[in-house]
Amino acid sequence: MINIDNYLRLDLVDVTLVLISTFLMVMLAKKYFWNYAKEYLDKRQNLIQAELDEASERDIKSKQLLDEAKQKIEDVQEQANIVMDKVEAEARKNAEVILKDARNSAERIKLKAQEDIEFEKREALVEMKDEMSNIALLAARKLVEKELDNDTQRKYVKDFIEKAGNDEWQA
Repeated sequence: MINIDNYLRLDLVDVTLVLISTFLMVMLAKKYFWNYAKEYLDKRQNLIQAELDEASERDIKSKQLLDEAKQKIEDVQEQANIVMDKVEAEARKNAEVILKDARNSAERIKLKAQEDIEFEKREALVEMKDEMSNIALLAARKLVEKELDNDTQRKYVKDFIEKAGNDEWQA
């Protein structure tokens, strides 16, 4: 059988010495280096915590800024809608004014045309009456100049009226 103790050489004295030396090293390290190590670890922990807090604050602040930006966008959109409604209402009002002016202008033109037509009609009637008077006077003058019997006078008046209707007579 193989003796394992020779290979490992584990001896109670060696194990005890290793444990005592390790204990002494830990005690010396604790006495001289523990505060430095603890301080370093505390600083590192505080630094990491500060970075986490700062990241959390940035996240909260960015969410607030995002909410503010969304609110501003909604406000601007609402104002734009109000402005568009005002512009649309003003455009409708202007269109109504333009249509009203156009209707009034058309009505004035129509009335003026009717007045002109009435005036021309009256002028034509006056002219026609003047012409008829002239014709009657001319016919009377010609009848007076010639003393004719009734049949001849009727024939002469009938001829004269036919010539006047054909616009062949001259004064």
